[in-house]
Amino acid sequence: MKNIYLDYAATAPCDPEVLKAMEPYFFERFGNASSLHAFGQEAKKALEDSREQTAEFLGAKPEEIIFTSGGSESDNHVIFGVSEALAAKGNHIITSSIEHHAILEPCKALEKKGFKVTYVGVDKEGLVSPDAIKQAITDKTILISVMQANNEIGTIQPIAQIGKIAKEKGIYFHTDAVQTVGHIPVNVDDLNVDLLSLSAHKFYGPKGVGALYVRKGTRISRFLYGGDQERGRRASTSNISGIAGLGKAIDLCAKTMDKEAKLLISLRDKLIKEIPVKIPEVRLNGHPTQRLPNNVNFSIKYIEGESMLLSLDMLGLALSTGSACTSSSLEPSHVLLAIGLDHATAHGSLRITTGRWTKESDIQYLLENLPKVAEKLRAMSPLYEKK
Repeated sequence: MKNIYLDYAATAPCDPEVLKAMEPYFFERFGNASSLHAFGQEAKKALEDSREQTAEFLGAKPEEIIFTSGGSESDNHVIFGVSEALAAKGNHIITSSIEHHAILEPCKALEKKGFKVTYVGVDKEGLVSPDAIKQAITDKTILISVMQANNEIGTIQPIAQIGKIAKEKGIYFHTDAVQTVGHIPVNVDDLNVDLLSLSAHKFYGPKGVGALYVRKGTRISRFLYGGDQERGRRASTSNISGIAGLGKAIDLCAKTMDKEAKLLISLRDKLIKEIPVKIPEVRLNGHPTQRLPNNVNFSIKYIEGESMLLSLDMLGLALSTGSACTSSSLEPSHVLLAIGLDHATAHGSLRITTGRWTKESDIQYLLENLPKVAEKLRAMSPLYEKK
């Protein structure tokens, strides 16, 4: 049976070169980077080399990079860290209605403590309006957080424009770039951001490691207390093997990203063009062109998404209905509801995300089998029969 992985937005396989770069730090170079002896200094060199690689990719300074356990920690650090550091200045945060739960849940937690949060809506293609962000600003606004690209529908946001507004108003601006780093150019100065989150396993690095960019001069409270690692901003013995893997992964992406993106865009556009031809009553979710190179999200009417996934899985195709972080929830995607879908249509969504090892034959196999699955499931749907 086929075994085709088309769920790269959930997680990507670790590149063999990344694994090779990590291996020495499990046994040969296992030292604690905080130790003064040779073992520790060897580990510290790996830590700082990775910091430089990450900073170079982002157009940042090495001292502006904080290593974390991943995107969710980085996002939490921003929301809680900035709100604590600037509590005397204001208590208002602006974000979008389609953010990852790693932003939305901390915002909800702050609301319970008296903070005000404005959740700016999006249009039918998932775009946030810079004007809507501007109108939401008050004299108490201390932070704006808008993701660079949505993890479910792939829409890329006008981050540079929003960042310009934030800069003019003297408000910190954060972007969750977990889905973009390693896949499209991400430069912190071009984007006008003060803070940026990323996660290694989304760009062929290991799980359990990420980073937070904090522009020099940005006030943010520390997230973990204990030691003085990461310049006193994030205590915990450094995950040297993971951090070395992140550095190698981001370095590989810097070299291969443009070529890889061209291939993935061609596969993406093939799906966008052919699926609606092969399956009637299908809706593309997200912007048709202003979207990630590797993301396609469709809603197929009169079919339940989980039934599609299980049927496709039996054919050796691994896809998703949306964010992996909420896959166990029976509630429809908040992102799809935000772009105007009704509950029934939202439940029939299918996310296809490709990556470094996706072949054209994989896409062809999906195109051959998805229409058959849709036809079979629709034949069992009383809603489709009534139509």
